[in-house]
Amino acid sequence: MSADRDQEERASESPTPAVSVQSWAERGYSVVTVQCRDRPKLLFDVVCTLTDMDYVVFHGTIDTTGDQAHQEFYIRHADGRPIRSEAERQRVSQCLQDAIERRSLEGVRLELCTPDRPGLLSDVTRTFRENGLLVAQAEVSTKGDMASNVFYVTDAAGQAVNQSAIDAVRQRVGMDCLVAKEEHRPQLYQKAGPGVRDDGNGGGGGGGIGLFYLGNFVRRNLVSLGLIKSCS
Repeated sequence: MSADRDQEERASESPTPAVSVQSWAERGYSVVTVQCRDRPKLLFDVVCTLTDMDYVVFHGTIDTTGDQAHQEFYIRHADGRPIRSEAERQRVSQCLQDAIERRSLEGVRLELCTPDRPGLLSDVTRTFRENGLLVAQAEVSTKGDMASNVFYVTDAAGQAVNQSAIDAVRQRVGMDCLVAKEEHRPQLYQKAGPGVRDDGNGGGGGGGIGLFYLGNFVRRNLVSLGLIKSCS
């Protein structure tokens, strides 16, 4: 029961991101609004998800108050049309929620590739528990006679994992078959403009409001990465 209470407390501390998709028919835009707990690379994940779905971000606003982020984007599909159907709106909303939550839950990524056998998953997760690791998310699959599993782990409190715990788990499971990996993704900001602190957070700093339109430092960096459209 105490474990259930801990899980409920963690859930209450990390509520589901609020994502809405509205139409601005007069200007031919769809307006995507995201409100959630701020974290590093939040803006990057949101914009990259929209780009992967073939939407173009024309302009938007970023407001960070305390640990809460509020982001608003004016988008069109790559073919120039706004979002038109309810099914498309729901798909965009769900994909953005998944992208925001995925990195929030990631922790350290452990990849397991080993011959499959009965009880393998139970043995591995028990080893995690015995070394104080919590599985926040897992992707389990079998290819032929090989198990190919991915685990995202944190410590028991949901915080960053000590490297010694990772090393101990790898020693038990097998150094060759269990590998710790980090995601290497391009940095969103290359150089911040005057008066702007570039710390990689969704809000770009400790608080206040950040506003980006075509022509400022965010536009230059996003255009250089191909993430928004240049109208110049």
